[in-house]
Order: sequence, then structure tokens, then C-alpha cells
Amino acid sequence: MNVLKRNNVRVTGRGSRTLLFVNGFGCDQSIWHYVTPAFYEHFQLVLFDHVGAGLSDVAAYDPGKYTSLDSYAQDVLDICQELNLHDVTLIGHSVGAMIGMLAAIKEPVFFQQILMLCPSPCYLNEAGYRGGFDRQDMEDMLRFMEQDFVGWADSFAPFIMGNPDRPNLTAELAHSFCQNDPSIAKQFARVTFLSDNRQDVARLKTPCLLLQCAQDLIAPLEVGDFLKACLPNATLITLPVAGHCPHVSAPTETLTALEAFMAA
Repeated sequence: MNVLKRNNVRVTGRGSRTLLFVNGFGCDQSIWHYVTPAFYEHFQLVLFDHVGAGLSDVAAYDPGKYTSLDSYAQDVLDICQELNLHDVTLIGHSVGAMIGMLAAIKEPVFFQQILMLCPSPCYLNEAGYRGGFDRQDMEDMLRFMEQDFVGWADSFAPFIMGNPDRPNLTAELAHSFCQNDPSIAKQFARVTFLSDNRQDVARLKTPCLLLQCAQDLIAPLEVGDFLKACLPNATLITLPVAGHCPHVSAPTETLTALEAFMAA
């Protein structure tokens, strides 16, 4: 198995310290282009695509394998092993943050810090927990995706981006969604939005940053409070911005928070 080809791994940058970027659902590594230039001179940057997204090897996708986020976490560990990485600072967005968390729980030796952008261990509203979606609404959304993937991308992208005054960002996200293999994206969506990793959270011992947005329809503020209460070694920062993709819509504020945490 060629791990680097499977996940279209790209290594760039000039520094000795490694940043590993883990994309959220529906995005490939290009989604980080608003923030990566700031890191180029002082870090080694490792970017990749989940199987089925971007320029990954679609032939490597096994629907029997990718039935949980654990398999995506193993892909992250495979990349770390293949590149002989150590003391990694992992930056994960949305479900990518949970994938990074699971990887660090399984093999903490690789990781120095976990930086989570808009993370959520569970997107569903349950007794005593507000994840943001009632189960019926989530099932309706996934059914819409099954029936009309492009229509879903066009209607859901504004909901995720959360900046209606900047339609170019919404268009960029919708375009990213449509670059995915639709059949793989549909399964990954079910794995993402119906996953529940709340019981795993307390197992993470790696120092981490929880970076949330003040107005986020995908991961409401209660999610950040839950994670902060459960994580033994976490810092919670709320950016005064809207949306679920601050590395796209608010890169300056995002970079300021990430750099301050890494420096500390």
C-alpha cells in the first residue's frame, strides 16, 4: 500500500517543527490555503486528502473499512509512520479534529499538541447534551444528500460557512464538496454526522486547543463547553466570528489564536 499516493500527501515548508493538517468533511487540503502561507517559513507542513476527496486514490476506498472515524484516524497514523514524524502539532477542522483526537489517543507518541477548529464529538441533540441537530432533521439532511448531492452541496454550504455577505466563500466550499466522489462522500457523511465520540474525549492526554466560533450552527457553544469539561488538558477560545470554517472566513483571527497557543 502506497500511503502517500492513497492520501495524496504533500509535504512543504522550511521549518523543523511539523504541522499536520486534517481536513473536515467534504474538503480537501486546498481548504487550508488561507492560513498555510503564514507557517511556511518556520514549519514543515504536511497536508493530505481523505480517501475519496481531492486527488486521493479513490481505488483505495473500501466501504467495509471506512465505517467509523477510527479508520480515518488510522490513515493519519499511517502517514505519521510513513514520514517518520514526531512531536507533531496536529491541526484538525470539524470532524478532522475528532479524527486527530482518535489518532492521538491510539498513538500519543507522535503528537505534541492537538489544535481543534470547531470540533464536535456528537452532532445530535441528546438528553443533557446539545449537539445542534435533532435526529429527524439530521436524517432528512442525509436523505437529501442521497437524492441530490449537488443540490445538497449548494444548500448546505451557506449553512456551514455562515457568512452570507461573502458569497465567494460559500461558493468555494460548495465547489469543494462537489470535487468529492459522491458515493464515498455520502458514506463519509453518515459516519461523520451520526458518530458519537463523547466517551472517547476524556482519553485524550495530549495538550489541546479548542477553537470555536461565537455563532456556529454546526457546533454550538455548548459543544465547546462539553469538550472543555471533559478534556483533562485543554484550552478553550471562542472567536468573535460566525460560521464553521474560521480558517476560511476569519484566517487572521484563527492564526492569532493558533500561533499564541503553539508559542505558549
